[in-house]
Amino acid sequence: MPRQPINDLAAFIAVARERSFTRAAARLGVSQSALSHTIRGLETRLGLRLLMRTTRSVSPTEAGERLLLSIGPRFDEIERELAALSEFRERPAGTIRITAGEHAADTILWPALARLLPDYPDIHVEITVDYGLTDIVAERYDAGVRLGEQVARDMIAVRIGPEMRMAVVGSPAYFADHSKPLTPQALTEHRCINLRLPTHGGVYAWEFEKDGRELRVRVEGQLVFNNVALRLNAALSGLGLTFLPEDIVTEHVAAGRLVRVLEDWCAPFPGYHLYYPSRRQASAAFVLVVDALRHRD
Repeated sequence: MPRQPINDLAAFIAVARERSFTRAAARLGVSQSALSHTIRGLETRLGLRLLMRTTRSVSPTEAGERLLLSIGPRFDEIERELAALSEFRERPAGTIRITAGEHAADTILWPALARLLPDYPDIHVEITVDYGLTDIVAERYDAGVRLGEQVARDMIAVRIGPEMRMAVVGSPAYFADHSKPLTPQALTEHRCINLRLPTHGGVYAWEFEKDGRELRVRVEGQLVFNNVALRLNAALSGLGLTFLPEDIVTEHVAAGRLVRVLEDWCAPFPGYHLYYPSRRQASAAFVLVVDALRHRD
């Protein structure tokens, strides 16, 4: 139904319930003459008299009473639903869907959400762990997490983590039988525990940088995984060298369970960023989640 008849029906309901053009006009915020003109126009289009008017009172006709009983409750329901929607602005609520890699989910998303969510029980968060460069618009995610250098230019990017470094590590047992590599190229002579990424065309090539020189080395070994935990456990078990974010191995290196090599070839790089479409209309819940994740130096 066109908007004008809907507005006219709302005006009729106000007059019929108030039994007064004066009170109904005040309630609707319009003049009495404008309201009277609206009702006359509605009656003309319907070909029915809806209101009986005297100098002292206004009351619905039989047709008007039937119309009031029929549509009045429906307009009341619409008003209740609109009021309920307004609560979403005042009380953050809703589901936020985020896609991220395992490391970002464990080290960035989870700690921040664990602090936020107890205070906002109506906010629900769904995290999908995925190493692929997911199209968040096509897959209907609210946001994604990538390293800063991977975020598309048409997205809004919010820094949610510090700069990162990678680390090449192996167990003392492994190095008891193998010499330590002194250059990235020497990794081709070692058993390495690999990572398979769907967006890198197969097995990930380990990336290094030193003095402005960048190297990508494709290594080989008995094991290939697509997550962090299995690569770490394999290295701890002495099954080869692996390439992991520095923060994951720091404790193991300090405790002597792992030995780090090629540290001078592992330069820092931009850390994780939350990204989402620039045209996105942000809900109160989404704004809260973004602020909770935002990295503060």
